[in-house]
Amino acid sequence: MILEGIVTTLDVAGELNVAPMGPRLFAPYTLEVGSLLELRPFATSRTANNLRQHPEGVLHVSDDVLLLARAAIGPVRPPTLPTTVIRGQRLADACRAYEFALVESACDVSQERLRLPVRVLAVHRQRDFFGFNRAKHAVVEAAILATRTHLLSADFVRAEFERLAVLIDKTGGEQEREAFALLCEYVEKAYGTARPLSPASTE
Repeated sequence: MILEGIVTTLDVAGELNVAPMGPRLFAPYTLEVGSLLELRPFATSRTANNLRQHPEGVLHVSDDVLLLARAAIGPVRPPTLPTTVIRGQRLADACRAYEFALVESACDVSQERLRLPVRVLAVHRQRDFFGFNRAKHAVVEAAILATRTHLLSADFVRAEFERLAVLIDKTGGEQEREAFALLCEYVEKAYGTARPLSPASTE
């Protein structure tokens, strides 16, 4: 099972990187101290590079899709809290945070998408999870598409964004609309499109 989350890692200089990531969970699909999960970053990503330098990080469960959208398309510097077991930083406004360490002996780095098993060392339950609606799910899907513009055609992404815009318009709030507008602007620039994508209405 894939859990959509946000991962923070540090480079050797202590610089924070915040990246959306969907780690693979294993049955019984719980996350507690000692749980094993698998990260699959691209080999060229900052997350992968940071974990090579410093094999620790934090996985966050969050309902803040605006932060997820911002992290998908560029560097962000959200408020953080200190970690308790590893050397790292956890997002202050995440619902839950899981400090982890890489199981280096079991890593597979032979493919473009690395397979990096990590073990949970500490769990932080920071606030209640608000919940997801269709608009929040739509932002998650749009953020994933935005990170794949080098792999997908402009026509395909445009059609998907137009479909997702309907869900944002019907069920989204201010946060979801702002996140979707940011992603639309990013995709327009990525493709150099002459006809701009249409974000959800604000009426």
